[in-house]
Order: sequence, then C-alpha cells, then structure tokens
Amino acid sequence: MTIEKNIFQRCSPNYDKLEEYGFIKSNGNYKLEKSFKNDLFKAVIVICSDGDITGTVYDLENDDEYLPLRVESASYASEVRNDYEKILEDIREKCFTKKYYIFPQSNRITEMVMKKYGDKPEFLWETTPGTGVFRNPESKKWYLAISNVDRSKIQEDKKGLVEVALIKLNPDNVKEITKQEHFYPGWHMNKKYWISVILDETVADDKIMQLVEESHGFTVKKK
Repeated sequence: MTIEKNIFQRCSPNYDKLEEYGFIKSNGNYKLEKSFKNDLFKAVIVICSDGDITGTVYDLENDDEYLPLRVESASYASEVRNDYEKILEDIREKCFTKKYYIFPQSNRITEMVMKKYGDKPEFLWETTPGTGVFRNPESKKWYLAISNVDRSKIQEDKKGLVEVALIKLNPDNVKEITKQEHFYPGWHMNKKYWISVILDETVADDKIMQLVEESHGFTVKKK
C-alpha cells in the first residue's frame, strides 16, 4: 500500500475545503505543490475527481523525483518521508471526512443499516481495525460484520484487498445461496450460519440489504 493510500484510507475529500487549503482545480482534478524541509524538497499532490490520491516528492537540488522516499530505511530518506507524511496528515485533518470503510459499497450498506436500524458499526479489535460489527442493542446479537481481507481468503485464485459483508442466515438458506455466483461461506465465522459477500459492486445493494434484514430478524427478542 502506498504512503498516500495508507494515510487517506477510509477518508473522502471535501472539494471546497481543498480549494480553501490551496489546491488548484484543473480538468476535474485538484493539485497542490508544497515545498518542505527548508525548500530542499517539493511535494506534488493530486486528488482526482473520484477521490484517488497520488503524490510525488522532488529533490529540488537535483531537480528530479526523490525515489528513496518509497524505500523503508533508517537513513535521511526516512526523515524526508516523515515530513512528507506530516503534510499529508495535515491535508487529511483539514480537508477530508472520515468514513467507516474503504470501499464505496461498504459505506453505502453502512448508511442503509444506520438509517434502518440506527446501529453504527463497532470496531472492537486493535489487531483488525478495519472490522466493524453491527448488533442489535437490545439482544446484543450480531447480524452483520464488514471486514477487509485479501480476496484470496474468499476466492483462492485471486488477490487484492477487498471488504466483505458477513451475514447470518438460516442454515437452509446458507446452503442454497452459496450455490449461487458471488455468495461464499462465511469467512472466519460458522459456515453453517454465515455467508460472505464481497462488497465490490457485484451484488446489488438491495439484495444485500434483503439478506441483512433476514439476519437482523434473528436478533429480535421474542415477546
């Protein structure tokens, strides 16, 4: 993961604030040039209209890109990288809004659940900070979890970071639905009751919410 993606993950830009900060808008993108470390280096940061962020650091003495920035070391390069990260962190704090998750569908599903049930995701584990669970506050039972994993955990022949919805269903429904494309046994859960859905737009929001509603039904206390 790049320096930029690591710092800005689970964040979305406020474009008005970017311009107030000093970013220049051109062809739908926003660009900032900022010198640092006593004007020995210059950071050029570009934020695209889709929120993608890239950055390049130039060594002004040599008038060339400073490639050691991307190499982990305890040398002078680490000082340059730390100063560059402080610039990015300042931009994040002043121009970005925190999101619960990395990918758009994960955040849409979260907003839908919050609107329907009023439950926010709870991030319970320091070792897996990207995993949030939703539970009924009355029964304390979980009905949904969203976690980031490597795609190979779900699809053995593929790799790359994804976010997965884990949903609890009736065992008979689990058997049927996991026969269908894009639905998988529950990752890190009891596969008799839980399924996994990769939140990469392959399954419609409405379908996922239909399953979440079924799962939530199991958490309601019987009167």
